Amino acid sequence: MSKDKNPRRVADNEARAKLRMLRTSPQKLNLVAALIRGKKVDKALTDLTFSKKRIAADVKKCLQSAIANAENNHNLDVDELVVAEAYVGKNLIMKRGRPRARGRFGKIVKPFSEITILVRQVEEQA
Repeated sequence: MSKDKNPRRVADNEARAKLRMLRTSPQKLNLVAALIRGKKVDKALTDLTFSKKRIAADVKKCLQSAIANAENNHNLDVDELVVAEAYVGKNLIMKRGRPRARGRFGKIVKPFSEITILVRQVEEQA
């Protein structure tokens, strides 16, 4: 009398992880996401470790989560994983302000964003 199991949202050779409410603009986060797209996961982790961008540490954490999902939940081989997709989305925007001269008001926006990383297992060609 139980419900049917939900179908997988990704293919059998893929796994993904999503990180939400990152305190940076989507434009800045997309620069870091472009750094790892299409690379093997060990090379991507190395690039994120030595990146000077502040948000790279959070992206590295998300990538490690995607690798762990692939290994533990889907039984994929870690050595053959590639970052298939890394895409960025908008999240909420905190609106703040600062009083300016002559009764005006300077608008300050503090954007949040989210990143989704999809890793795929590809067999090495000999």
